[in-house]
Amino acid sequence: MDHDVGPIDPAIVRGGCDPISATRTILSTVATRFAAEWEKSTSAPDLNVYLPATAGLRRLALIELIKIDLAYRWRRNDHPKRLSDYRAEFAELAALPMPPDLIYEEFHCRRRSGAEVDPDEYGQSFPDLRRVLEPRLATGTYRSTLIARPRAQDALDEIEVGQQVDDFDLLMGLGRGAFARVFLARQRSMQRLIALKISHNHGSEPQTLAQLTYDNIVRVFDERLIANRELKLMYMEYVPGGTLLGVLERAISTPPDERSGRLLIDSVDDALRNKGFVVPHGSGVRERIAGMSWPETVAWLGRRVAGALDYAARHGVLHRDIKPANVLLTAEGVPKLADFNISFSDHIAGASPVAYFGGSLAYMSPEQLEACHPRLPGAAADLDGRSDIYALGVMLWELLTGHRPFDDETNAGESEASLERMLALRLRGIDKQSLSDLPADCPATLRRVLLTCLAPRQTDRWRSGAEVAQQLELCLDVHARNLVDPPLGSLRTRLRLRPVPVASLAVLVGQVLGLLYLLSHNGALLDATLEPTAQTRLDRAVAVVALTFHPVCVLAMVYTCRNVIVVPWNRLRGKRYDPTALARARSDTLLCGERMAFIVLTGWIAALVVLGSAIVALAELPAGLLANIFASHLISGLVATVFPYFVVTFHVVRWYYPALLTHGTTTVTDAERLRGLARRSSVYLVVAASVPPAGAAAGIMFLDPAQLQLVIGSIMSLCVGGVLAFIGAYWLCGRLKRDLRALERVVAAEDAPRLSRLYHGSH
Repeated sequence: MDHDVGPIDPAIVRGGCDPISATRTILSTVATRFAAEWEKSTSAPDLNVYLPATAGLRRLALIELIKIDLAYRWRRNDHPKRLSDYRAEFAELAALPMPPDLIYEEFHCRRRSGAEVDPDEYGQSFPDLRRVLEPRLATGTYRSTLIARPRAQDALDEIEVGQQVDDFDLLMGLGRGAFARVFLARQRSMQRLIALKISHNHGSEPQTLAQLTYDNIVRVFDERLIANRELKLMYMEYVPGGTLLGVLERAISTPPDERSGRLLIDSVDDALRNKGFVVPHGSGVRERIAGMSWPETVAWLGRRVAGALDYAARHGVLHRDIKPANVLLTAEGVPKLADFNISFSDHIAGASPVAYFGGSLAYMSPEQLEACHPRLPGAAADLDGRSDIYALGVMLWELLTGHRPFDDETNAGESEASLERMLALRLRGIDKQSLSDLPADCPATLRRVLLTCLAPRQTDRWRSGAEVAQQLELCLDVHARNLVDPPLGSLRTRLRLRPVPVASLAVLVGQVLGLLYLLSHNGALLDATLEPTAQTRLDRAVAVVALTFHPVCVLAMVYTCRNVIVVPWNRLRGKRYDPTALARARSDTLLCGERMAFIVLTGWIAALVVLGSAIVALAELPAGLLANIFASHLISGLVATVFPYFVVTFHVVRWYYPALLTHGTTTVTDAERLRGLARRSSVYLVVAASVPPAGAAAGIMFLDPAQLQLVIGSIMSLCVGGVLAFIGAYWLCGRLKRDLRALERVVAAEDAPRLSRLYHGSH
């Protein structure tokens, strides 16, 4: 055997590669040389000769080489080996559970050789892996789990700019990895420029991406196969503005206080010029971006990537490789998500992170890192969209600060020790030093969104990309974000989740004002009309009504507003609510001012019925005088009802409702409720404006000059006080409507079409 093909060392990898790409390159080189030796040799090559010296790489390479060795031995029937033989020979396999991908490969090698193999045999031999193995072995279909097929690697390396590959003329190289190369190409049959990704033939990325039609996802047109070279051609729309990696590199080289949206536009323009494209002018989108602060620019980009993740997740697709290099930019700076790592879904789970995830470890969530580790219980089945949300948080943090939130960039690798170190860092969460790296102009909302994305536990993160998109949309509206995340230590921060004191005081003041007018007007008339005995009995009736109706009204208010009080309070203490309960709490919060007003007015009307009946029973008063007394009672009820409504509603909209937007995802219904509250507040304002003239008219009707003399002071006080109260209500109503409009601008629907419409609206 020719030993010039000896051990591969990591030093052969070109400097500057990330650890994942470096490992893939090493494994690919090892596999290619080992397969070449099998092809030219009449006997089995010595597998040990081809193993790297580095311990972590050695185990990964061993697994790949055993797959190749199994295939040749069983195909040639040249001393076929079983996994038990390899385990006895190599300590790396004996020390850990058998990788499921090796079991999968042995099963199919034996079947292809003509042997009768019962899938249940493997379930009995490896009971701990039965759940993973059964669905894969039962189908009878086979898809290679090799990270790199040797023949495909050679074919990939031979492709150069200027060649014609199938229907495509290769014009320019756009990027490359260990298993794929991307070119700017011209499709001859369609006479159009496209991005052509040439990769090893595994995975189902094109089939999956072709089903995704979304503004912020790169559109895949189709795929073709070059069977004799084991290559796959995937052609997609060409996005010429570079990637977020280029933006990140520019941001790192720019002082923090000089970063702005202009940095994004300049990075896009440089990419366009380097590729010979014309820089667009007169674009409203570019002008808007250029006028943003850097944190707003990061939020703008993140909002659109989050929308893409939500759309993909709703179609059953997880990305698993969110990083700056996989976010392309249009000529206007709009991000488009590319490189969905779908191949994992079509493979059996194994011990190698590079085999099945293809992602960059530094961006992975704790649960994804755990799934990469061969000795930890986490599995790929445990991953969901929240893993992509975590990676999005890492990427946005890196764009915002110039570095990732965890100090493991220089030490990241793929050994078990490296995975354990990275996992431990992420499970500790964001430390104070990392928080201090956020720029001074970073909105509190963006800080909160990123910290929630980067929560160590899945259950503490946003549940969907739609939630992240909605929260990032808040960052782009100064008024709305200051409502949702008021400055620390401000009055709104202290009162935002304490509606009871403000609401109680507002209702109490309204009651006092209403009673003052009632006593000064009706009290004066009744004192001059009723006999002392009747007056005493009426006073007792008033006391009974007060002691009965007031507690009933208070209890009714507490009951109807219970969700307004309980849900946010419990949420702060860690209790989680389903979307229905959160939606009900938001609805109840917007309605609580009206509900309290309705209860107060109902109480006043009920009191009028009881006390009016008592007055009629105690004395025979003229009909005109009774009408005046009853009308004045209703005016007092309106005073006690209408003006507190504005205080309560303004308080819950400014201090309380925004806090609920930090949990869950709002819907179209939320926007409709906000608009409805604005319309109804205008009606209440009209009622408030009518109180002074209506009170004056009701106060003087059917009274003779002597009676009028008794109440003229109360009527004048009502008119003056009513005008002043209306001015206050008018001011509060204006502020209220402005807040409602700001909140309406940022509430996003749960469905993807609504997210898409919001995207277009922002342009």
